Amino acid sequence: MQANVVARRNNRGGRSAAEHLVAALRCLYRRAVADGYLDAADNPALKVDKPRRLPSTRRAIGDARLAQINEVAASTGDDPALDALLIRLHTETACRRGGALGLRLKDLDTDQCLIFLREKGSTSRWQPVSPTLTRHLLAHHAERGDGDREGPLLRYRDGRALTYRRYDYLWARIGQHLRWVHTQQISTHWLRHTTLTWVERTYGHAVASAYAGHTDGGASGSTATYVRATLHEVAVALAGLTGEEHPLAAEAWR
Repeated sequence: MQANVVARRNNRGGRSAAEHLVAALRCLYRRAVADGYLDAADNPALKVDKPRRLPSTRRAIGDARLAQINEVAASTGDDPALDALLIRLHTETACRRGGALGLRLKDLDTDQCLIFLREKGSTSRWQPVSPTLTRHLLAHHAERGDGDREGPLLRYRDGRALTYRRYDYLWARIGQHLRWVHTQQISTHWLRHTTLTWVERTYGHAVASAYAGHTDGGASGSTATYVRATLHEVAVALAGLTGEEHPLAAEAWR
């Protein structure tokens, strides 16, 4: 697997491919043991070490460079309004691409400025957004939506639902204008790192964990169960990030 992996610019020796192969084989043999085809002591997959996962090379983007990304997204391409909306959405919410693509009109709570995100691992959560972003999401649907509250919210000009390919096009285009984006392979997930790093440094680990939508205790263990941040605290962090008042921020600790 490591010898035949497709070599990209961010290639790390095929460690991820090897890790996934070992994990898949362990799963296969666990099922074989569970179904009685093999004794647990004869499981060969347990004798193969899984490659240790290396730390991610992603990190927070500085304010000046983030401003450059926003400027290019909003001033180039075939649909700058859509791309600027995407950058704003991911920067405010730190959501993953799947969360954004899964948004529907019914997922917007306009009174409390919240959106309902459904992301990997079948997780879901209400996430605060600024009044400005709320207005732009509604305007986007009014212009491009077909009135269906159940259908995808984010759409192209012709009404087609957005796909992952838009993100590929967006970052490839930004990389053409900003060489460092292309060189470091900046992607949407870097925006998640950027926002969550700022939230953690400013409001602490518990708020950052809630902001990210993490559901496990992580390094904090069982303590995280007792100090879990509230939705109102996440709203306070968002208000600090955007400089806009949020309906739920004023209710924190009341």
